[in-house]
Amino acid sequence: MHVGLGLPISDPAALLDWARRADAGPFSTLGLLDRLVYDNPEPLVALGMIAGATSRIKVQTEVLIAPLREPTLLAKQAATLDRMSGGRLVLGLGVGGREDDHIASGTELRSRGRRLDEQLEIMRRLWSGRPYGTDCGPIGPAPLRPEGPELLFGGFQPAAIDRVGRWGGGFLAAAAPSWAGGLFDTARRSWKEHGRDGKPRIVAQVNVALGAPDLIEDARTSMGAYYEFSGRADFMLAGMLTTPDEIRTAISQFEDLGADEVMLYCYGRDADQVDRLADVIA
Repeated sequence: MHVGLGLPISDPAALLDWARRADAGPFSTLGLLDRLVYDNPEPLVALGMIAGATSRIKVQTEVLIAPLREPTLLAKQAATLDRMSGGRLVLGLGVGGREDDHIASGTELRSRGRRLDEQLEIMRRLWSGRPYGTDCGPIGPAPLRPEGPELLFGGFQPAAIDRVGRWGGGFLAAAAPSWAGGLFDTARRSWKEHGRDGKPRIVAQVNVALGAPDLIEDARTSMGAYYEFSGRADFMLAGMLTTPDEIRTAISQFEDLGADEVMLYCYGRDADQVDRLADVIA
């Protein structure tokens, strides 16, 4: 079982400190959320900085709202980060659900799922070195593998989870252990139905805050603001884990469900959380 760390979004300048501490510790991956109409760092830019400041830890979009972006430029950006990080990029993708993000990007909310599938076809073609079209040549640089960076798909609906099998990516479930198992099973079933060998990588995400009461309150405030649009902020906040025993129990439960990795996502800004969480999982 691998354990990664989700980075807070409220203070971009602090992220390199978080990243260096995590790179020196037991963590496998650093993840970063995405939004457009919000006060958060752009994830590919931020993870490029983080990759340059670290040496071994993976960097993961968790998840990038791909339909907001033009696919050829996204393919080039991802391939560049993949090459320059030595293959440490995990490109987590999803469709998002905020109407204001799509208003700002000039894209359609209703067609976001279809657009993501079209983007994936274009990106896979470009990553393999094929031309963009009959009147336009290849777009480099080439990623380390012809199929491109490792993909990870987030979502809850069957159509979203089916991308795991269709495109050969892993699955990210931001769900409690009590109901994540069914989502994991759906992802594994998609993998088999599309005739893929082996099994998909399964990643769980759980929200945590570890430290003094004021830090936990800071984390709750930041997380509540992030999820305010959903109308389910209170539900999400109720699932935040704030003690070492709660965190260890959740990791054990996800391991029993067959997850390959658990991402401990932090909203509190205190970088000392990295060391506290390292002690929890050591």
